[in-house]
Amino acid sequence: MPDLSQIVKAYDVRGVVPDQWDEPLAELFGAAFARVTEANAIVTGHDMRPSSPGLSRAFARGAAALGVDVTEIGLCSTDELYFASGHLGLPGAMFTASHNPAQYNGIKMCRAGAAPVGQDTGLAEIRSLVEGWAADGAPEPAARPGTITQQDVLADYAAHLRSLVDLTAIRPLKVVVDAGNGMGGHTVPTVFDGLPLDLDALYFELDGTFPHHEANPLDPKNIVDLQARVRETGADIGLAFDGDADRCFVVDERGEPVSPSAITALVAARELAKHPGGTIIHNCITSWSVPEVVKENGGTPVRTRVGHSFIKAEMARSGAIFGGEHSAHYYFRDFWNADTGMLAALHVLAALGGQDGPLSELVEQYDRYAASGEINSTVADQTARAEAVRAAYEGREGVTLDELDGLTVTAADWWFNLRPSNTEPLLRLNVEARDTETADRVRDEVLALVRA
Repeated sequence: MPDLSQIVKAYDVRGVVPDQWDEPLAELFGAAFARVTEANAIVTGHDMRPSSPGLSRAFARGAAALGVDVTEIGLCSTDELYFASGHLGLPGAMFTASHNPAQYNGIKMCRAGAAPVGQDTGLAEIRSLVEGWAADGAPEPAARPGTITQQDVLADYAAHLRSLVDLTAIRPLKVVVDAGNGMGGHTVPTVFDGLPLDLDALYFELDGTFPHHEANPLDPKNIVDLQARVRETGADIGLAFDGDADRCFVVDERGEPVSPSAITALVAARELAKHPGGTIIHNCITSWSVPEVVKENGGTPVRTRVGHSFIKAEMARSGAIFGGEHSAHYYFRDFWNADTGMLAALHVLAALGGQDGPLSELVEQYDRYAASGEINSTVADQTARAEAVRAAYEGREGVTLDELDGLTVTAADWWFNLRPSNTEPLLRLNVEARDTETADRVRDEVLALVRA
């Protein structure tokens, strides 16, 4: 039996197929998911990876064997699966490895209404059941097996998103979209259909081998083609989706990347215009500009840990209307507190098309500081290197430390966050400052300690 500790991560299942997991194991996961959620029915979907249909169907068989009815929505983006979970009121499972290489696959699971399943909300219990059944035999099947049926929800998903953002009166925009051969190629044409958008489609063919580039737009090398096409065609904006199309990355009319923090601030301002006085969630790595813009627009910013299970839990607790992360995950109360890059993209298009200036000018008000971006360092001992950084700054005049998520050190003109990876021997550094010179100095100082 494979080591489940290697594939059951903090929020999902993810590993190499079939070396680390396969269809028989997926069947056990389906049974465990049915048992833990105590559901009479569930919904499943999958991305375009070659292994996804087989794994998804095996999961459905496992759940059906325990008497649970399964609705398969087939090819979909992760946020489309979240829509189905919310719209149908069912727990859901999405088969995808997001932006990871082609040989990987995984399962993102949620309870009814797209509520997250993480280590403390069911995933550990699912893992325990799977380990037990893999060792001792599959669970006893139900007297009456569940049904497995198919349902297409793409049109309903698109209609719901478009009901939340009105783009009918915007000026015509030329939009380049790089789907990276991922699920954006499936969802974008339906969502954009009939809108005043001249769509230039780049790599919309669904291909889970990713023949053109990895479907991870946060890596600069993967948006080079998008940037070039925007510049060549004089487009107003470029959008890049990751493999399962739940994240969206934006470039302006010059082909320059727009910070996800700036997008978070822009969308927050728009959501606060609809819901005055609302609460906005941001993680501890988003820019200072996010809470500033929230306060300027009459909202209440709430800082939380990185990761969708923490964001969604805090949104539910606080009744927040919106949340954003530095990784281009955007969460909406009107979307069952789930993350949807597509809805964020529609907000940006509405803001851009609702005025006459270029995107670069529009986002200037939301992009106020110099940032390093996330810098990863491979280390032999995460704890020791992080402690060395702490020792260097603890007690320094004018500096505060907190441990909401990793180590955050804040001064008057700069801050940095240093976090350990949960899955790799890495420390992740993010630095922001009021000017580039200061950001570079702090970055170099911290990296010297981390890499000593």
